[in-house]
Parts: sequence; C-alpha cells; structure tokens
Amino acid sequence: MTFSWPWALLSILLIPLIFAIREWARRRRRRASVRVTSLALVRSALPSRTRWIRKIPPALFISGLALLALGAARPQASVPVPSTSATILLALDTSGSMCSTDVDPNRITAARKAAAQFIESQRGGPRIGLVTFAGSAGLLVPPTDDTDTLIEALDGLTVSRGTAIGQAMLASIDAIAEVDPSVAPTGADVPADSGSGFAGAAVVVLTDGANTQGVDPQIAAQEAALRRVRVFTIGFGTTNPAPMVCDNSQFDGRGFGWGGGGRGGFDRGRNPRTIDEPSLKQIAQTTGGSYHRAENAGQLQTALDTLPGSFTVVQQRIDTAAYFAAGGAVLIALALALSLWWNRPLRPVSSGDVR
Repeated sequence: MTFSWPWALLSILLIPLIFAIREWARRRRRRASVRVTSLALVRSALPSRTRWIRKIPPALFISGLALLALGAARPQASVPVPSTSATILLALDTSGSMCSTDVDPNRITAARKAAAQFIESQRGGPRIGLVTFAGSAGLLVPPTDDTDTLIEALDGLTVSRGTAIGQAMLASIDAIAEVDPSVAPTGADVPADSGSGFAGAAVVVLTDGANTQGVDPQIAAQEAALRRVRVFTIGFGTTNPAPMVCDNSQFDGRGFGWGGGGRGGFDRGRNPRTIDEPSLKQIAQTTGGSYHRAENAGQLQTALDTLPGSFTVVQQRIDTAAYFAAGGAVLIALALALSLWWNRPLRPVSSGDVR
C-alpha cells in the first residue's frame, strides 16, 4: 500500500493528544471528589457494566480516528483487474530448425495451427499482433482485433536462417507502444520508477532455439521490465533427432546449404534442438511472465490456452481512501451511540428502593 498524501499521516498525532487530555481531565476529577455517607447508595447508582465494557466506546472512537487519518493520506492499493483492452504480441520463431519433423508434420506447421486456434479463441477480446523472427525480426501484423487478418497472415509464414529472440522482443515492444500510450518505445527514456504493477500488454515468444544474433535477450527483457511489459516464453520441440522438412510454400528461397533437394532444401537427420531454457526462464522471471515447455502440438496448444488468464489480468492501482473514511465514520458513530446509551440519565433512586 502506498499513500498519495503521506504528510496527512501526521494527523494520527491527534490520538496521543486525546489520551493526554483525557488523563488530565481524569486527574482533575480526582481532586474534585466529595465524601458520601453511604457507599451502598453510590454503588446502586452506578451502572452494572464491567470495567472492560466501559472501554469499548473509547477504543472504537480511537480506532475510527486512526482510520480517518489513514484515509486522509489517500492510500492506494494494487489489485488484479480483468482487462478486455489488453494488447498481446505473438513473436513466432521462423528459423530453419522450425522445419524439424519431430512434431508432426513439422514444427512450423504445428506452431501456425496452434497460434491460429489461440487467436480464434480470443475473438472479441484483446488486440493481437504478430512478430516473426529468424535472422532478424519484423512486425507481420500490428495489434488488431481483426481475427481473420491475423489468421490469414499465419498462412504465409516462411522459414529463414538465424534466431534473433532479443530483437523480436524489442520489435514487439515498439508495436505495443504504437497502440498503447502508457508503453514507451524502445528508443525513449523511461524513468526507473515508472510505476508499479504491469502494463495492459504482454509479449508471447515461441521459439525452438537459442539467440544467435542481434540484441541479447536479457537486455531486451530489461527493457520490457522497465516498461512493465510481461514476456511469456515457450520452448517448442523435442530432443529427438528428426529430418528437417519444409515444403516450398514454407521456404523463403534464399537457401540454407543443407541439401535435401525437392523439399524446400531441408532434409537432414540431425538434432536441431538448441533451446536455451535457462535464458527463456530468465526472460520470464525478469519481466514477471512465465516459461512453458511444449514438446508436441497438444502441449503447445495447452500452453497458449492457459496464458490469457495471466496477461488479461493486470495490476491496477485504486484509491481506497473512501473505504478508510467510511470505516472510520462508522466506528466513531458507533462509539458515540454506545457512549450516549450507556451514560443516559438513570431514574431517580427513591427511598423505597433502598432497603
């Protein structure tokens, strides 16, 4: 909890002042005491309440004043709030190893289908954008709620050399900044105390490899964390050696020098898996996201389906001063009511009541 007006907490000093005045008044009453001839008569005139019950109204009154003082300082709490205006950037790995057939029919096809199902499931919800990365990263579709355009763009994915995970993250941040004024682009200075909680935007990085060129992913993760943008990472693929096969529509035509003619240039029985899981986990930890491992299409779909519950709920700061003020007013009103009720005038004691 934080306070907008912390100096107002000084009003709590009124509480010990009240105690001091009460003690002064009590001592003054002692000096003004009188002698009585009948102790039984005095006892019959006193209320029958126990000593601790008589302390309830003052305790309620002091508690009410404390709550009012806290309310005057304008306390703010960070609470999870569902966000329908979230922005999600899917950063998809399109490196050559995505042609591996350890996932049927190959990784790139399974990833495309899973991403399409995920986008379809979010129809009418958050804005989604697409970034693809191999040797470099580029924005394929800016954040939009046009589901059909997103799915159509996925059908044209092609693979290429290299894996630029860090650059993909920076490209995703810039794409978010274009539609969300609360997120600064990567070239802008961001204060270290830019706020608490998370922005209403997130990046999902799906990759089957390790960063081979471009910006260090950990540097990119720090840039995302500074902007309160969470990054969720997914490591895709198995450790099983499998041929790398992409058809002509999935091959960008620039060649990889791997041979296997007639099938887009990818057909070699080697293990292409080089997932840098420690790096992906560190990215997620730095930004407040999470890491997921998917070795087949089913696990990939499950990982994507579980993510919306994380990044469509954002931390938002709300002013709770009204709650403290209301609570303080209720306690003070209750204290006064009890005090007036318990100290109401009693009926006179007649001579017939004393035996």
